[in-house]
Amino acid sequence: MLRAFPFGCAAWLAGGLALIPWAATAQPSNLPLTPFRIAVVDEATGRGVPLVELKTTHHVRYLSDSGGLIAFAEPGLLGQRVFFAVHSHGYEFPKDGFGSVGVALDTRPGGSATLKLKRLNVAERRYRLTGAGCYRDTVLLGEKPPVREPLLNAQIVGQDSALAAIYQGRLHWFWGDTTPVKYPLGNFHTAGATSELPARGGLDPGAGVDFCYFTNAAGFSRAMAPLAGEGIVWLDGLLVVPDETGRERLVAHYSRMKDLGKRLEHGLVLWNDERAEFEKTRELPPAENWRCPQGHPVRVTENGREYFYSLLPDRAVRVAAELAAVLDPARYEAFTCSAPKSATAGGTNQLGRDADGRLAWSWRTDAEPMSQAAEKRLLETGALPDADARFQFRDTDTGQPVTIHGGSVNWNPFRRKWILIGVQQGGTSFLGEVWYAEAASPVGPWGPAKKIVTHDQYSFYNPVQRPFFDQAGGRVIYFEGTYAQMFSGNPAATPWYDYNQILYRLDLADPRLQAVRRD
Repeated sequence: MLRAFPFGCAAWLAGGLALIPWAATAQPSNLPLTPFRIAVVDEATGRGVPLVELKTTHHVRYLSDSGGLIAFAEPGLLGQRVFFAVHSHGYEFPKDGFGSVGVALDTRPGGSATLKLKRLNVAERRYRLTGAGCYRDTVLLGEKPPVREPLLNAQIVGQDSALAAIYQGRLHWFWGDTTPVKYPLGNFHTAGATSELPARGGLDPGAGVDFCYFTNAAGFSRAMAPLAGEGIVWLDGLLVVPDETGRERLVAHYSRMKDLGKRLEHGLVLWNDERAEFEKTRELPPAENWRCPQGHPVRVTENGREYFYSLLPDRAVRVAAELAAVLDPARYEAFTCSAPKSATAGGTNQLGRDADGRLAWSWRTDAEPMSQAAEKRLLETGALPDADARFQFRDTDTGQPVTIHGGSVNWNPFRRKWILIGVQQGGTSFLGEVWYAEAASPVGPWGPAKKIVTHDQYSFYNPVQRPFFDQAGGRVIYFEGTYAQMFSGNPAATPWYDYNQILYRLDLADPRLQAVRRD
């Protein structure tokens, strides 16, 4: 049976609330809320950490922006003592006395708190390159972001895999599928932008990139490869090559796709300076999968001659660094140890050897490139000795094999080695584990590999180093990749960050990379 209070309910509530000191700090609902500033920083560097999730006890999520800031101004919660669970890929926050990974903060309007995280990743997450709200919380807190467009650039909220090249003295950037703010369907024929190089007035790469997008009349990113026909258009193999007059030309390989797994057409496109878009210059046979630039080609001098090497990085293809050669499929060479077709008599997996019986690796036009998967099969059958393998990677910590799905290879002046940044395929990695390896040659042999970035059940695919951002003589490098729920199996997409490019910084002098080195 309910009993009546000895005095009215309103009086009882007023008296009870007066005993709770934090209740008086809550702001009235009809007034603008002054945010509580939460800075999430790397305990070793003091620099803000982006993509840190703070979650309340009723599962409301807040994400630190590219400056590592959260502007907390939740109506009804601001002014309260609020517990936040803390989580971030590759970073660690201490547990409290009850084993909870988080912290309770007195969220006073206009107040602030700093949370220090321990970085477990070897590489340091720096900022989000694309999408809306990159510096949302920085702006809400009245602070100055480093980029010109911190909130929304060209109406873009999401962008897939990135290509970049220095062309006519500026960086030219191209992305895959690009999502607008106004509707789920957007630009499926490649987006593009330019930016200044750091040495020519651009931002320090540790701070950000000011993109100047190619836009249409509505202000949204316009198609950079408006090729006729159904399907979406993806580019790869972007390179800058001189034509017969010495003029720079921007070339790429295109794929017109029906969906993620079915290609309708592919070939080569050339950049038209006047129209600022790519135009189809050559269609390739459907089954011709390697006689074209792919991935992120790198310029290599071999015996006094300039080549472009396409290193995926599980196989190698090259072509002379001349426009006529790049456009001619017959001029492409594969790196392989397979025997010439005339010597195999229709057999498979037969290897070429020199007069002394040693395995003969060479560049050839009459054979497909030796891939990591094909080489692994030869190793398993005993046809290829372990000592002759070139594209096999092993974890420096566990000794287990690592299958590299894609990435980039570049010469590094600090290490005086070719270095690989690649993403792992298979297992429980969800295409989210990034690895570092070194070799004396761009075609290997590769060997020990160190995991430098991990993501908890989230994809981070198509990682690529940006050598034009190198600092300290190549000791500090930068790489980016696509952070996406796709392929991960994670049921929840990360607000703001999902389907966008995130930049990482790696110090090659980090002692944790010592096990990779063969010096």
